[in-house]
Amino acid sequence: MKLSQKQAVFENEVLTRFDLFKSLFLTLPFQRVKHTGTLLPFFTTHCEQGVEKNSTPEAIIDSFFQQYEQYIQDEDRVDLLFRIVQYIERQVVLFDAIEDSSFQSVGKSDEIGGLNSLFRLAQNDGKLKKQLVEKLRDFSVRLVLTAHPTQFYPGPVLGIINDLIEAIKANDISNIHLLLQQLGKTPFIKQQRPTPVDEAISLAWYLENVFYKVTSGIQSKIDDELEVPSEDVKQLIELGFWPGGDRDGNPNVTVESTKKVAGMLRTILFRCYYRDFRVVKRRITFKGVESYLENLQEIFYTNSFHTVDNPTDDTTEILKNLHAIREVLHSLHNGLFVELVEDLIRKVNTFGCYFTTLDIRQDSSVLRQTMDYLVQEHGEEVGVELNQLTRDEERKQRALRFTENDLAYQEDAEPLVKDTIGVIRLLKDIQRSGGERAAQRFIISNCQQASDILGLMQLFLWEGWETDKLFVDFVPLFETVDDLSRAAAVMRTLYSNPHYAAHLKRRGNKQTIMLGFSDSTKDGGYLMANWSIYNAKVELTALAREYGVDLVFFDGRGGPPARGGGKTQRFYASMGTEIENKHIQLTIQGQTISSQYGSLDTAQYNIEQLLHAGLISEIKQNQGDTLTEKQKQIIEDMAEASHTKFLSLRNHPLFLTYLEALSPLKALSSINISSRPVKRNSDKDLRLEDLRAISFVTSWSQLKQNIPGFFGVGTALQWAEENNLWSYVRNLYENSGFFNTLIDNCMMSMTKSNFSITSYMKDDPTFGEFWNILHDEYTKTKNYLLKLSGATVLMENYPVERASILEREKIVLPLLIIQHYAIRILRAGDLSAEQEEVYRKLIGRTIYGVVNAGRNLA
Repeated sequence: MKLSQKQAVFENEVLTRFDLFKSLFLTLPFQRVKHTGTLLPFFTTHCEQGVEKNSTPEAIIDSFFQQYEQYIQDEDRVDLLFRIVQYIERQVVLFDAIEDSSFQSVGKSDEIGGLNSLFRLAQNDGKLKKQLVEKLRDFSVRLVLTAHPTQFYPGPVLGIINDLIEAIKANDISNIHLLLQQLGKTPFIKQQRPTPVDEAISLAWYLENVFYKVTSGIQSKIDDELEVPSEDVKQLIELGFWPGGDRDGNPNVTVESTKKVAGMLRTILFRCYYRDFRVVKRRITFKGVESYLENLQEIFYTNSFHTVDNPTDDTTEILKNLHAIREVLHSLHNGLFVELVEDLIRKVNTFGCYFTTLDIRQDSSVLRQTMDYLVQEHGEEVGVELNQLTRDEERKQRALRFTENDLAYQEDAEPLVKDTIGVIRLLKDIQRSGGERAAQRFIISNCQQASDILGLMQLFLWEGWETDKLFVDFVPLFETVDDLSRAAAVMRTLYSNPHYAAHLKRRGNKQTIMLGFSDSTKDGGYLMANWSIYNAKVELTALAREYGVDLVFFDGRGGPPARGGGKTQRFYASMGTEIENKHIQLTIQGQTISSQYGSLDTAQYNIEQLLHAGLISEIKQNQGDTLTEKQKQIIEDMAEASHTKFLSLRNHPLFLTYLEALSPLKALSSINISSRPVKRNSDKDLRLEDLRAISFVTSWSQLKQNIPGFFGVGTALQWAEENNLWSYVRNLYENSGFFNTLIDNCMMSMTKSNFSITSYMKDDPTFGEFWNILHDEYTKTKNYLLKLSGATVLMENYPVERASILEREKIVLPLLIIQHYAIRILRAGDLSAEQEEVYRKLIGRTIYGVVNAGRNLA
């Protein structure tokens, strides 16, 4: 399909239908202020015209009220702004539903390809088919749902969206109208801040309604197309889960919440199994299977609807009965309805008795604090002195003897110490009820030295775990630019440590290393962050191959390109020979969960994209994907130039002041979106190192400046041109999948930027100079990106995505004007306490719609 044809389909299937269905909003039940639905189009146009004139938000909104004063009483003005926000929030939902309903016809054919294209190649190439089958023996994709719920739709709204998608597919106008009315009366905003368990319940909606169904279908598709015996293929699609387990900087995650989430996941899974089993039981009414069905009935029903004390892992027993039923069907009943049994077998093989692996994460400083406490309390018993842990790294490692014990804590111990010890002990119970895969990873944030890992391993042995039965993987997380540069040295020390090497051998000689994009971007800027991670992967891969370790990279990716999002699958398809890519593991979070995995169609497509990327990257690599030494040096020098430019911005005295004063950063801490605080050390003054990357990136995106996604890239490209290296950079863009994706994702960030909204700031006496620094780099980057790509507009090669982004930006423009208006009114002061609270609430409400519309902004 040509580009113009794809655009035509999108305009017809999405944009035209959106314009038609928007008329239904005129009858939505928001009538506290009359004429809201009628005034909204005029307000949108007024905002667009005001932005074109570089007007301030106050001038735009005040002039609108003056122009339509016959419809709006003075006392109704702020209330009208709230109603407009409600309308636009629901317009975003309508646009999402229309776009998702058109997924099959519009598609994403400008991406790298899916499994079908790979299967077609394999049908005509016996060698390729054999390679694929061999690769599938030890390959997997793990998607980890994280505790960053920047997708703000609660469960009831998600249900309406899915019903709306089906109604739009059927062009059922009457039902669409009813669903929009239901949407109008359904709250988008939670009255209370969610707990970690609430977050887990919210994300479990996707497990139950999407992933449970899709993963089995994809596995079946691969089995059928490649004719691979099921026993020859390990679990291809794995799921991970952070809500309830990720306690890094979140004091609301406790041992009790972790326990509740693990139990909740098990119960939801068994209810899914029970629904499927009822279909099996209804169809398979033949002789020879009665006892097996009775056994399964007892297991599924009891675990679904009764509280089971000390549940155990029933996976083996379930599979034993299902295999027996399958055998009877084949031998006595001509395989009738055997596909129902095989589908359930695939699901049980994938999800066991746990549904998704619950990861535990904690910061290294908390783990050190716990180690110090236990040594202080039980030093003589374990033969370690506290001063040994405060010396240099080498002596600290020698002090760890990896002895087994069962150490307790006193009631006056710090809460984080109690929690760390408690969750280490709890992991045994979770594994007992769900098997090893239920909870087998402990991730160490801010990992800076080998003793961070070795110390955690010692903590497990001091808390009742036995060396030979330590079924836990210790996963270091390297994120800042400095930590990434030291990662290989840390891992070499670990691989050389006899105790850790023995543990690794018992774990199948497989080491998982997590690399985080979020804090690395906040620390070093877009280009340096991506290059630091790429370099670290090359070094860590070489080291793992030297030691014979099976290396797994777990990428901590957020939604936007600034946090490792964007065209993720293209990165995995272009790793080259120097980076281990046997397994793909990544976090999915925020709006990325709903936009890419919110429906059966989109989830299947995006999972298949990742599978295709991982399979093809090793079997049919492009020559340009493995960078030459010259290319590496050029990117290294460009990253340094970009880093220097970014640091000059970070070190500017107005950097945080600008963000606090003009963005809704402060409001993020007061709205009920997450159980996690906006920043670490929340009781202290704001420091950049304490500010969470998700809050950092979200604040810039609400300003429509997206600094973390491009700043410094233009300077780097200018440096290359001035040093006569432009032809090399052009060659990189044309031939290196890594560099091409890096640049294309930067273009996506910039397409979602709009400096015109804040152009009134250029002459501001306080922030004007700073705003111009940001705008100048934006303009420079845009010009160089267009020159590099040979395009006339950003994202020219992705016309459907570009059209979608521009329409979404148009929808939320009024929200941004309202948000910036409220922020400036608060800054001006002279408000009563009641008025201040109203405007703060208005700011918070606008954040929801902007983030939801952006789909990968936070």
